[in-house]
Amino acid sequence: MKLQVALDRISLDEAIKLSTKLNGNVGIIEIGTSLIKDYGNSAIEKIAEVTPDSKILIDSKTIDEGAYEFNQAFRHGADIVTVMGAASYQTLAACYEVAKQYNGTMMIDLLNLNHKQIAAIDNFSEAVYLIHHSVDANEKVSAIAEIEEFQSLHEHVEHIAIAGGIDYNAASEISQQNLADIVVVGSKITTSKSIVETAKKFMEVLKA
Repeated sequence: MKLQVALDRISLDEAIKLSTKLNGNVGIIEIGTSLIKDYGNSAIEKIAEVTPDSKILIDSKTIDEGAYEFNQAFRHGADIVTVMGAASYQTLAACYEVAKQYNGTMMIDLLNLNHKQIAAIDNFSEAVYLIHHSVDANEKVSAIAEIEEFQSLHEHVEHIAIAGGIDYNAASEISQQNLADIVVVGSKITTSKSIVETAKKFMEVLKA
């Protein structure tokens, strides 16, 4: 089980510093949507340079022009790139093909999709499906319950990620029940007093 740490709404200099500290201490470093919008593909190159021991995820939230956006992200150093599940099936298929060409991974963000909509796109066997709720909606949901419901309705999906309000207790339960491949944590790590130590504690919980 991998820990993904999300870097968002900070300067590129700060993101590079945090990435350098997190390199090798977490499985995946996420370059958040705001960083990509603020600094473009150069942010991918600069962060990839200082993170040889962690994978780089680009949260591009692609919804159209999938082949172009995925090509750009992978070409500049991404290992994993996100596409919105709300995109057309053709866009998803194009992203999937590009990811395979680069030996990379497509992550499908399921934000605001119901299970009937998810069922129409749950056949990308090598993709990671991200169970994710809106920050703006300020929803209070149980990550465990969300994963269990998803698994019951999409049994053949092999790779699951979960994001949103994950603390030590939730991470521990997810790990113990082997409910996901990737656990995404943001501010609980990046705003802590000791980023590396907090990340290591999450890693210990996920490996327990």
